[in-house]
Amino acid sequence: MTRFRPSVAAAIVIANMIGTGVFTSLGFQLVEIQSVPVLLALWAVGGLAALCGALSYAELGAALPRSGGEYNFLSEIYHPIAGFISGWVSATVGFAAPTALAAMTFGSYLSAVFPQLSAIWLATGLIIVLALAHSRSHKSSGSTQYLFTVLKIILIIGFATLALIFNDNPEPAQLLPAAGDGALLLSGAFAVSLIYVNYAYSGWNAATYISGELDEPQKSLPVVLIASTSVVGLSYLLLNYVFLAVAPMDAMVGKVEVGYVAASYAFGEAGATIMGVLLALLLVSTVSAMILAGPRVLHRIGEDFPLFRLLGRVNNDGIPATAVIVQAAVALAFLWTASFDRILVFSGATMALNTFFTVLGVFVLRWRRPDLERPFKTWLYPVTPLVFLGITGWTLLYIVLQRPVEATISLGIVVSGALFYLVSRRAGEQLAQRASDAQP
Repeated sequence: MTRFRPSVAAAIVIANMIGTGVFTSLGFQLVEIQSVPVLLALWAVGGLAALCGALSYAELGAALPRSGGEYNFLSEIYHPIAGFISGWVSATVGFAAPTALAAMTFGSYLSAVFPQLSAIWLATGLIIVLALAHSRSHKSSGSTQYLFTVLKIILIIGFATLALIFNDNPEPAQLLPAAGDGALLLSGAFAVSLIYVNYAYSGWNAATYISGELDEPQKSLPVVLIASTSVVGLSYLLLNYVFLAVAPMDAMVGKVEVGYVAASYAFGEAGATIMGVLLALLLVSTVSAMILAGPRVLHRIGEDFPLFRLLGRVNNDGIPATAVIVQAAVALAFLWTASFDRILVFSGATMALNTFFTVLGVFVLRWRRPDLERPFKTWLYPVTPLVFLGITGWTLLYIVLQRPVEATISLGIVVSGALFYLVSRRAGEQLAQRASDAQP
């Protein structure tokens, strides 16, 4: 069976991470924070958390090299119900919701350039086309992902370079801290802004969803996770520095389309049009990566629970085509029924909770199974996972305190996953009993 090369896995991670968040978050952060060093520190802290998470996942992925990501890890570390809830979260929120968000943004930017086109129908068409591409074969799936991700990196570097070169009136983007910046770093405003940053970094774990389809996962998975996360962190710092260097803060405060604003100051009115097309192209690979990685969770659920055995089917090339189509359908449901802001906050909270307990599992697995072969061990253990748990726990606390409605929705998704597990397990037992009774 054809397998994914490490370069394709890296492309999946990069494409999952670089998407909606980095092109929409700065405007919300500027409402409370007007310091360039503190704003860049936000992205550095988010990158540190993502890197620590990736190092922790690398240990789990090398020790438990089966596709499925958190579903596989939590089932092995805690209990099958924990894995099922994680899979439920990944299927309903972790991939489908961000797919809808990225597709929404793709449609919005492209329809701004071409007003005669419908944003929602552009988003719908993108999801359908990519779902069909990723349900055929590993060759078409991997090639599609690799091509769009390379294009994304080239466009980001090109935009940043040209914006700095051609901007005739640069802003005073002071990099040295000023009085009061220290207090801002420990403030509630910093923690709330970190919610958006962590969402922008979400996706660093994507390669673990296809580890079972990766060449030599014990060796290549840690390198893929660490290298990809580092590349994205540097890209985010570069992009936000460019935004702050070419456009005044007042022009971006509260704006979603900070890329448009920055481009208009750097290149004039034509720049906004160019940026719209570029962002739309960038988001194609984001949607593509999520449609590729997410269905592997549904596939594992189908393998492990008889009630969902249709999801466990693969085509002749080993692609879980049914799972790909099902997740695309869930993403389309989000696209047509929910608002952008609500999807972003509650999905970000739910995914953060998922990764929190997975990284905590590094400690639990070492305690419960100390003799398990670990081809890769987390660097600087236990500091690395503790840093991730501290940063993620801090953001979750502020979501509960300041966005209780979205926190309640997240809790509801988790509880519904537990209830669905009990129902599916009972149904599976009944199916097994019937099959046993039918045997002569």
